[in-house]
Amino acid sequence: MKIISSIDELRDQLRGQLRTAFVPTMGNLHEGHLSLMRLARKHGDPVVASIFVNRLQFGPNEDFDKYPRTFQADVDKLEKEGVYVLFAPTEKDLYPEPQEFRVRPPDDLGNTLEGEFRPGFFTGVTTIVLKLFSCVQPRVAVFGKKDYQQLMIVRNMSKQFALPTEIIAAETYRADDGLALSSRNGYLSADERSEAPLLFKTLNQVADEVRSGHLDTSELEKKAMAQLAARGWKPDYISIRRRADLQPPSAGDLAQKVELVVLAAAKLGVTRLIDNLEI
Repeated sequence: MKIISSIDELRDQLRGQLRTAFVPTMGNLHEGHLSLMRLARKHGDPVVASIFVNRLQFGPNEDFDKYPRTFQADVDKLEKEGVYVLFAPTEKDLYPEPQEFRVRPPDDLGNTLEGEFRPGFFTGVTTIVLKLFSCVQPRVAVFGKKDYQQLMIVRNMSKQFALPTEIIAAETYRADDGLALSSRNGYLSADERSEAPLLFKTLNQVADEVRSGHLDTSELEKKAMAQLAARGWKPDYISIRRRADLQPPSAGDLAQKVELVVLAAAKLGVTRLIDNLEI
């Protein structure tokens, strides 16, 4: 595996490659990330991964400096997966001058759910993803469904900018007890780790209610948030949305059984967990 930090060197290395499959990450890799590499290989060759902790998507009170950086362990894992190139730029490589041009998602998609609680987050995401796409020029790129809203925003951005990159969605990789794998799970204490699967169980309860014909989504959301709060969680949202555009479903949508997804974000101790479940 070649480890490259320079954009020019990366482009030289990939010149002439027409089927590149790309997986962008922020490092601290776990089995969920590695499953993305395997899916990428099914859709293209060579597989290129990136590791870059993107300052633009961290808010002023978030954990940019504390975000776990495990570069050598990440390299070892990617080599075992047969990744061809690891693009690991420094901030100076990727932002040689201040990144004053930004890509901002539309408000109805970028300022709801995660965007409401993390203002500017998706502008940071779309800006870095577009820049990484420009560097790698992949035919396909793989993103996990755990970050459901991010996946939709990146997919819509790619479509609206007519980028020659197909966005592939990967199913959420879970531990045996249902907890979605995340780099931030490492912040959980032993007791919190035992409690953490409740988030996915709660999503399943909400989904079961919807499938059984319960159409008062507001009541379901409030009940689910109250259940988490009663066990010491601090929920930001549990929200039932249309899969197509992440807007709240109307009564007509529910009657017609449009495709839905229930999304959640909640703090357990100091750790903020997110998850979702398609209905």
